[in-house]
Amino acid sequence: MSLYADIIVDITAKNLDKTFQYIVPVQMESEIKEGMQVDIPFGSSNKVINGYVISLKDTPDFDVSRLKNIIRINHEKTYVYSELIMLAAWMKDNYGSSMAAALKTVLPVKRHMEVKKDRYLFLNISEKEALDLLSQYENKHYTARARLLKYIISNSGTKEKTALKEASVTKSNVNDLLKREVIKESSKPDYRNPVKNQENSKYSIILSDEQKNIADDIINDEENKKAYLIHGITGSGKTEIYMEIIADGIKNGKQSILLIPEIGLTYQNVKRFYERFGNKVTVINSRLSAGEKSDQFLRAEKGEVDLVIGPRSALFTPFSNLGYIIIDEEHDGAYKSEITPRYHAVNTAIQRALMCNAKVVLGSATPSLESYNNALKGEYKLYKLNKRMNNGKLPTVHIVDMREEFNRGNRSIISEKLKALMKDRLNKHQQIMLFINRRGYESFVSCRSCGEVIKCPHCDVALSEHNGKKMVCHYCGYETKSITKCPTCGSKYIGGFKAGTQKIEKLVANDFPEAKIMRMDADTTKRKGSHERIVESFSKGEADILIGTQMIVKGHDFKNVTLVGILAADLSLYSPDFRGNERTFSLITQAVGRAGRSSDDGEAVIQTYSPDNYSIVNAASCNYEGFYDEEIAFRKLMDYPPFTHMLMIIINSRNEMDALLTGDLIKGTITSLIGKDALVLGPASPLVGKIKDVYKKVIYVRTIKYDTLKDIRKGIDDFLAKNRMPKDVGIVYDFDPLTY
Repeated sequence: MSLYADIIVDITAKNLDKTFQYIVPVQMESEIKEGMQVDIPFGSSNKVINGYVISLKDTPDFDVSRLKNIIRINHEKTYVYSELIMLAAWMKDNYGSSMAAALKTVLPVKRHMEVKKDRYLFLNISEKEALDLLSQYENKHYTARARLLKYIISNSGTKEKTALKEASVTKSNVNDLLKREVIKESSKPDYRNPVKNQENSKYSIILSDEQKNIADDIINDEENKKAYLIHGITGSGKTEIYMEIIADGIKNGKQSILLIPEIGLTYQNVKRFYERFGNKVTVINSRLSAGEKSDQFLRAEKGEVDLVIGPRSALFTPFSNLGYIIIDEEHDGAYKSEITPRYHAVNTAIQRALMCNAKVVLGSATPSLESYNNALKGEYKLYKLNKRMNNGKLPTVHIVDMREEFNRGNRSIISEKLKALMKDRLNKHQQIMLFINRRGYESFVSCRSCGEVIKCPHCDVALSEHNGKKMVCHYCGYETKSITKCPTCGSKYIGGFKAGTQKIEKLVANDFPEAKIMRMDADTTKRKGSHERIVESFSKGEADILIGTQMIVKGHDFKNVTLVGILAADLSLYSPDFRGNERTFSLITQAVGRAGRSSDDGEAVIQTYSPDNYSIVNAASCNYEGFYDEEIAFRKLMDYPPFTHMLMIIINSRNEMDALLTGDLIKGTITSLIGKDALVLGPASPLVGKIKDVYKKVIYVRTIKYDTLKDIRKGIDDFLAKNRMPKDVGIVYDFDPLTY
C-alpha cells in the first residue's frame, strides 16, 4: 500500500491551509512522521525546497500520475518549527481538531511581517582626517555639513534619527556625507518592544536554604519526571525559585518560557524578572499588536531573548534550545483553551518538553487536584514550601456568616466586621482589596435568610436557573420549576446573586466617601495597557481600595495591602459543576494570600452563607492537605476526575432540530462503539443553549481511560465522514472540560 504526504511549504498563518501532496517513497514509509522537514521538488522547474509534513494518507487526493516523490527527510535538522508542527499533530489527535486549527494555534503569527530597521551612522575616515575636513567645512561656511560631521566625530555609531535631531540637519545632509564616503551606515532591526519603561536595577534577593535546595534539585534531577510541582503557600517565594532555574538555563545556553494565567499579572512579573535578566526578557500576549507579536517571535527564534513571559499562547514561542517551561498558578482554569483545539497548557507543555528534552515546573499555593494526585502517584516530583519568605506571617482570617448578618437586619453585601476593619485600615493609610467571586456563577439559586442552595436530588451539584422559569442539572438532566420561596425556611429572599463590581464600588464610595477607589474588571481592562496602569497605580499607593473579580487575586504582590475582603465566597462554591469546591478553595486561598505580604500583619474577611463548608474552613486556615483529602474522597465516590476522564461533545446549528437529531446519531454511534464501558448523557441543552441564533446541544461521556475517549472521537469523525449531515451542523470536542 502506498503512502501520501500533505505538505506545507509556507508557514505564515494565512497559508496554513495551502497544502501540496507528494508520494512517500517506499524506503521512507517506516520513518516519515507528521511535522518532519523534507526536501521536495516544487513547481514546473522542480526547484528543491523545504516543506513540512502535516498529514499522511493511504489514498491520494489527486491523480497519482501528477504527484511527485519526496526527495529526502532532513534528519540532521532539528528545526523549531518542525517541532511545533509535530506538537500540533499531537494536539489534533489528543484534543480533537483539524490539523489546520492546531497549526493556527501553535503558529499564530504571520512570520513574514516587515521588520522595522534603524540606520546607524559611523565615521568612515580617521579622526584626524575628519577634523581636517571639519575645519574646511567651517571655513567654507558649510554649516549643516559641519554640524553633522562634528556630531558624528563625537558620536560614531549613533542612530540616524538621533543625529538628525541633535545636529539639526536633514536626510539630504546625511546622504551627502555618505556619498562622499566621509561616513558609512549600517542597519539593525528595530524591534517593536512591548517591555517599556522598566528600570534594570540590581537584583539583591538571596534564596533561603529551602529555596536553593529545591532549585538545585530540579536543575540537577535526572529522573525524567513528567513535571516538578512546587506547592508553596502564598508569599513563600516560588518566584525566586523560578528565577534561579531560569538563570541556570541562561548560563547553559537554554531558553525558558514562564506562563502566567492572566495578562494582568504581566506588569509585576516583567518588572521583577527584568531587574534580574535585563532586556533578555520579553512578553507575548493577546494585547500586543500583530507587529509586536511577530517581532517577539522573531527575537525568540534568533536567540535574542532568553525568557518569554505570557499567558497560555506563550507556550508556543519558537525557542530552538528550550530548557524550562514554568507554569505559575498551574491550577488556574485560564490554562484550558476555550477555542478549538481545546488544549490544556499543562499537558501540552509536558508534551513539548518531551519533544525537546526540556523540564516542566509547576507552581501553586493551591495545586489542581489532578496535578497533586499525579505528584502523590510519583508521576510528578513534589516540593513543599510551608513558610512565607523572611518569616512573614499568614493573615488572620475571619469567617462571617452572612445569614446572621441578614437576620440582624444588615441588607448590605458588606458585613459589619469587614466595614469596621476597612475603617481601621483607612485610618492607618494602609490599602484594602475587595474581591467579588462572581465570574459566571450567578445562575445557582440560594436563600439569603438561611443560606439554602437548591441542589439536584441525584447529584451533589447546584441546579442552574434557566430564564427564571426552570432549574436544570447539567449532569443527569433533572429539571424542575423555578421557586419563589425557600423550601427550608419559607423566606421570599431567594434567587441568583445580583451584585457586580460597579454596584459594590458605589456602595463603598457611599460608606467611605474620603477613600480613593479603583476597580479592576472586564470593563476597566478592555484597552491595551489598562491592566498594567491599574496595577502600577495601585502599587504606588494612588488608591486606597481596589475592587475586582478574579483578576485581582492571582499572584499580585502589593506591599501595603493589609486587608482583603471576600464578598461572596458561595458563588463559585455552588457553581453547577463538580469543581465548585476546588475553585472556591483556590480563589479564597489566593485572595487571602494577598494580605500582609510585607512587614505589616494582614487580615482577611470571608463572607459566606456556608461557613462550615470544608472548602471555606480549609481555605481560612491555609490547609491544602485537609481540603485535598476531603475533596479527593468525594471525587472517588462520585467517579469524577481524576479517577475518570470526561469528553463533552458540543453540537452547533442554526436549526435546533438538526442539532438534536445529529446529537441522537452521535450518541448512537458512541453506544455502538463502547457499549457499557462509559457513561453517556445527552444530548441536552447547556446552561446557555442559544448564542447569536446558533443552538447548542451537548453530550457528556465519562470513562476511566483517556484513550477510550480518543477512540470515541475518532469513531464519531469516521461516522460523520461516511454519512451526510446537515450543512450548518458543527461539532466541537472538549476533553476533560473545566466549564459545562
